[in-house]
Amino acid sequence: MAVLRRFEEVLLPSDQTHVTNRLAQFLAGSQWKTIPSEVRREGVRGLLNFFGCALGGVQDEAMSIAVKVLRPFFGPPQGIVIGRGDRPDALNAAFLNAVSANVLEYDDTHLGTVMHPAAPVAPGLFALAGLRPVSGRELLHAFILGVEISCRVGLGVMPTHYRRGWHITATCGIFGAAAACARLLGLDAQRTAWALGHAATQSASLVEGIGSMTKSLGVGNAAKNGQAAALFAEGGFSGPESPIEGCYGFAAVTSDSADLARIADGIGQRWEMLNNAYKPYPCGVVLFPVIDACLELRARLAGETEAIDRVVVRGHPLMRERTDRPNVESGRDARVSLQHTVAAAFLFAAAGLAQYEDDCVADPAVRALRARVVFEEELGAPVESATVTLYLADGTEQSEHIRHGRGTPGRPMSDAELDSKVRELVAYGAPFVDPDGLIAAVRGIEAEADPTRLMRLTVPA
Repeated sequence: MAVLRRFEEVLLPSDQTHVTNRLAQFLAGSQWKTIPSEVRREGVRGLLNFFGCALGGVQDEAMSIAVKVLRPFFGPPQGIVIGRGDRPDALNAAFLNAVSANVLEYDDTHLGTVMHPAAPVAPGLFALAGLRPVSGRELLHAFILGVEISCRVGLGVMPTHYRRGWHITATCGIFGAAAACARLLGLDAQRTAWALGHAATQSASLVEGIGSMTKSLGVGNAAKNGQAAALFAEGGFSGPESPIEGCYGFAAVTSDSADLARIADGIGQRWEMLNNAYKPYPCGVVLFPVIDACLELRARLAGETEAIDRVVVRGHPLMRERTDRPNVESGRDARVSLQHTVAAAFLFAAAGLAQYEDDCVADPAVRALRARVVFEEELGAPVESATVTLYLADGTEQSEHIRHGRGTPGRPMSDAELDSKVRELVAYGAPFVDPDGLIAAVRGIEAEADPTRLMRLTVPA
């Protein structure tokens, strides 16, 4: 018993024993007028990026298989699958829209945790909006709060959460999904705390699945089960008292470096939504500065890539953990491959959707160049930075350092760039959709009486 008491004391310092209740009180008591204007703006941008990514991914093979498998089990037509004619029940709608929003690796990214918060959080809200009348402002408010909770829970368990093998977009995204749905359902603090408890016990997804379709199961379940967590809580299904901070709660079980203060301290005054960013490239966020550096160096070479003898990339250790994958065989796996990304950027002067297709992965020239790419850790390097050095056949070398990759908070996408990205994704996955009409509708969501109208704009005639 003495050992157990010492364990509890380490995990539960006296000032951090009520994290779940603090989050629940914040969620239940939040008022729209207290949400800063810049946070509201990022909420809108996050939803716009979500719609673009879902439309871009709607025809992906993993998405098509998921719809085919689940269709026989659809319940009453309550939700809308973005970019398709399917009308599943609310829970399956949340699952499928989360899959399509995340499958291309083009979604939003919170740099402090390297999670993608919108894909788990947004789908359940739009599914609930199809069941109960809510305004666009109420949905946007709930979305902002859900993203905030996802990111804060993630901060509290990183970095060892990921190093243990937990896929944080799903494992922490479910907390945001439950929080957002609890807010939209108007749950009180007690029931909101129960919803967070139900999220904690359903949290799952492994890093081992990244690069395969399995990853989509984790993200889809985070959205679906987060919504279910709130619905169970609304119905009176009770939860544990300390699901996050408890001796055997989420933080202790999934992290060797849990810092509970990072979860609840300053909530409502400091907004993690402002640290969320939008991808300019459909790949892992740690690769953005690498791509920027490669494109700069390629311009100096004037396209003479045959002169490259070796490429050395130096960066944050997370780059090795997430993307040191020299032997990829599919576009899905290549999205998290440093070696493929470097080779494609040099050979094609681009790192867009086409560079992560199976044909590009199989290109003999790409295979040959990626075999000459190596990674070296640079301790202390910021995660959004990288240095790429070329060693050329004539014995010379060239180097480029990028401090802030495009699409990171230090070099964010402008509204015009984000709009262009959405148009690109619509053209790629759902060319029947009017992108400008959708962009205008999402940007006007705060004044929207029926936010499900945005979903209907994505459905083929």
